[in-house]
Amino acid sequence: MKAISIRQPWAITIFRGKDVENRTKPSKYRGPLLIHASLRSDKEASAFIKKNFPGVLREVDFYNLGCVIGQVDMVDCVTDHSSRWFFGPYGYVFANPVLFRNPVPYKGMLGLYNVPDVLIVEA
Repeated sequence: MKAISIRQPWAITIFRGKDVENRTKPSKYRGPLLIHASLRSDKEASAFIKKNFPGVLREVDFYNLGCVIGQVDMVDCVTDHSSRWFFGPYGYVFANPVLFRNPVPYKGMLGLYNVPDVLIVEA
């Protein structure tokens, strides 16, 4: 299955209403997509999210790093979107987010990449 790596806390926000992932390159891919939380986090993102999207992050949040945390359907790639999460230049539009109960440790990569299906069956 295809996957994309996203730094925390951006990755967890996908399962709390973030329906667009902003990217610099377009993608033609559509279909199921695993969300991988990168090993490195975005330190400024927490403050930005708390200021601009109150209530999305919780004080008790623990951010899993270096693992697949859930799955979405990638339904579109756009250059304009009405979502409050869209900043562009490209937006990968997500639907049907499912957060895994048990994150699956995995090494991420740049861009979209393949993860063996057998690893995800357990999640």
